[in-house]
Amino acid sequence: MFVKLTGADRTATAINASQVTFVSQVTEGTRIRFGEGRSVTVVEPLDEVIERLNKTLSFPET
Repeated sequence: MFVKLTGADRTATAINASQVTFVSQVTEGTRIRFGEGRSVTVVEPLDEVIERLNKTLSFPET
């Protein structure tokens, strides 16, 4: 499932939640990493990004 966020350059950014491998807080907002060294930085705070990614149900329950 895709999640729409706002990129650091203020453009709309859609990401495939099932491809996310790592999420971290950075000065500009939140960095979302994918496989093969790809990443995108969004302006939403870390907690909001995690909440929105979890709502996609793309992650296994722990």
